[in-house]
Amino acid sequence: MRLAGPLRAVVVVLLVGLTWLLASSILGGDGNSVVKMFFTGTPEEPTQEPRPRRYKCGLSAPCPPKHLAFRLVSGAANVIGPKICLEDKMLISSVKNNVGRGLNIALVNGVSGELLETKSFDMWEGDVSDLLKFLRPLHEGTLVFVASFDDPATKLNDEARRLFEELGSTAVKELAFRDSWVFVGAKGIDNKSPFEQRMKNSKTSNKYEGWPESLEMDGCVPLRAPLES
Repeated sequence: MRLAGPLRAVVVVLLVGLTWLLASSILGGDGNSVVKMFFTGTPEEPTQEPRPRRYKCGLSAPCPPKHLAFRLVSGAANVIGPKICLEDKMLISSVKNNVGRGLNIALVNGVSGELLETKSFDMWEGDVSDLLKFLRPLHEGTLVFVASFDDPATKLNDEARRLFEELGSTAVKELAFRDSWVFVGAKGIDNKSPFEQRMKNSKTSNKYEGWPESLEMDGCVPLRAPLES
């Protein structure tokens, strides 16, 4: 009769434990974790998912040797400015306060990967001659990164479009009012550039009222071998 009390207590504890395990199983819990917590009194630490590895400029894979990692983002309507990232360094962005309406351009040495200059050109109210003076004297092998913001095309003339074609662009011929455009070209390129996207301004398909959606493009652009002297 003296064991009745302790036995009753053991039975109650076991019933509580079994009820706990059953409830955990029904609700989709981890039975092993529940058992461990029941006997030890401490919950098991959840296993953390490994974070996906991040490469330069947010690329999903690293670039090969002698290549530059880049990411271009065109502006969204006339509200969010464009971005140009190269080798994990932001060359142009609203945070750097160096974006402008029209065409945002970064010039990079195609042999060393060194940034040469960044500049924006207003293609709505600006003077296209400023853009022409910027593009005409480019040296052989200079890399040209372009991201549009708001309107990239109203002031473009035939010469400006031809200069971009010589850098490898195929879309600049048709580039029009408020189109979104991102492009990477090079002075002296033999073929058309594989790095170009254009989103046409269309009332039937625009994401924003009066503007198409923003474009985002990334990749690995090869460096050139030094020119022989």
